Amino acid sequence: MDTKLTLEEVRKFIAIEFPQMADVYRVDAIAPMWAQVSMMPDERHLRPGATVSGPTIFGLVDCGMYFALMATIGPEALAVTTNASIDFMRKPLAGKALIAEVNLLKVGRVLAVGDVAVRSEGSDALIARATLTYSMPPKK
Repeated sequence: MDTKLTLEEVRKFIAIEFPQMADVYRVDAIAPMWAQVSMMPDERHLRPGATVSGPTIFGLVDCGMYFALMATIGPEALAVTTNASIDFMRKPLAGKALIAEVNLLKVGRVLAVGDVAVRSEGSDALIARATLTYSMPPKK
């Protein structure tokens, strides 16, 4: 399955449809059924103990899946998360960007399933891994 949107088209879609996310998440690369998305955590993303919060990491995972799906199926603002499972494995490295690698496993007419692996920039150690299912509105 080829991508329906280029990297620049995905970035433009995000800036128009979700401007509140455009300054937090960055789509670094796309390919058929795959995307790499990153974010640089700041003070608002930390929890007590000065580590990146779980909701911040989950936000990266969920947005990464959404962006990979948009690149694959085209601009569909109403695609929504219907299921998510995430395992947090270790603390992110301080002062490093978080990198999410998204692999879409299946993209059907109504549902899409994907896996996401999150690492700290410059490290191969997994911070978190997740599986998500998205629902797309039926085509008219």
